[in-house]
Amino acid sequence: MSLQSHLSELSAKHQELEHQLDNALQHPSVDSVEIARIKRRKLQLKDEMQRIEGEMSES
Repeated sequence: MSLQSHLSELSAKHQELEHQLDNALQHPSVDSVEIARIKRRKLQLKDEMQRIEGEMSES
């Protein structure tokens, strides 16, 4: 898998988590642990995307 396709895949997952977070924040029944889990995963994906972008710019 090329870095660009991997980056696109991560970006799509990040966007999906953004939608999940928006939905979770609109429903008071969702607990704060679930919201924190989604935010943590989003940050992990963002870090991974930035790492890949750095690798691509070095090439």
